[in-house]
Amino acid sequence: MQTKLLFIQALSSLQPGTGQGVGVIDQPVSREKATGLPYLPGSTIKGVLRDCWELENNPDLEKVFGQTTEASEPYAGSVSLMDGRLLLLPVRSLAGVFAWVTSPFILNRLVRDCKMGKIPGTLPAAVTGLANDRVLLTQTPVSSVLKIAPNNNRVVLEDLSIDIAPTNPLTDIWAAWLAAAIQPNDPEWQSDFKKRFCIVSDDVLSYFSETGTEVTPRIRIDDDTKTASGQALWYEESLPAETILISLVVAQKVMATPTVVFDGLEKIVETPVQFGGGATVGKGLCKLSLYPGNVVQP
Repeated sequence: MQTKLLFIQALSSLQPGTGQGVGVIDQPVSREKATGLPYLPGSTIKGVLRDCWELENNPDLEKVFGQTTEASEPYAGSVSLMDGRLLLLPVRSLAGVFAWVTSPFILNRLVRDCKMGKIPGTLPAAVTGLANDRVLLTQTPVSSVLKIAPNNNRVVLEDLSIDIAPTNPLTDIWAAWLAAAIQPNDPEWQSDFKKRFCIVSDDVLSYFSETGTEVTPRIRIDDDTKTASGQALWYEESLPAETILISLVVAQKVMATPTVVFDGLEKIVETPVQFGGGATVGKGLCKLSLYPGNVVQP
């Protein structure tokens, strides 16, 4: 068995909907029951990757993803995909336009998953003891662009004014590791990521995950009258562009070897793919990357 991380970066707003909601929002995003954090279902990820694999005319399609239930003797595939969990949420910032925000819980869960999957390499240590009214920013080799002013020890994210915590070297270590893992071949993006990276408390991240999503009204127009068609008004919730999710890809030798699985996936991640709803209105375009990939990793 071999395991890799799959990073999913939204290039446009992403709508992993639940189908229908019971509140004000008609089509909310999928959320974890226990944490309330948004996620992209593993079944969605697998279905999209299967379609991409099929478009490549790869003869190992059924060996990797399994035969359909209509087959006379259906069998399981050689790849398993976890849900795409939230890793970094883009949050509006008074300085620097936006921040990539994460929390100790999310980072510690990543460490746990990497240990469980025996991902090669050494991850940074866990971040602990961060108060709700404090935020950790990067310092070196590039300083954060999120500070209101050089002599002002605060940041403003959404509608929250938060004091900057004393320097913690783990912030820079995590920023460097994530930047190199998510976009290993793009040093310009890595530099920009480090400037915008910050760590807030778990409670604050949970608040941002509720208030920092996009809610868009949609309406259907009658072709003849050019006015609203009946009561065809609904509200969709989406994850904003630049959201970064993470999934575990597990390949085991069933009908195909892990080498066959990951060689095929490496070709797929070379171009953006579309996840979730709203494909015809430009939603769900995502850039993928595997870690470790076929490049030198940190």
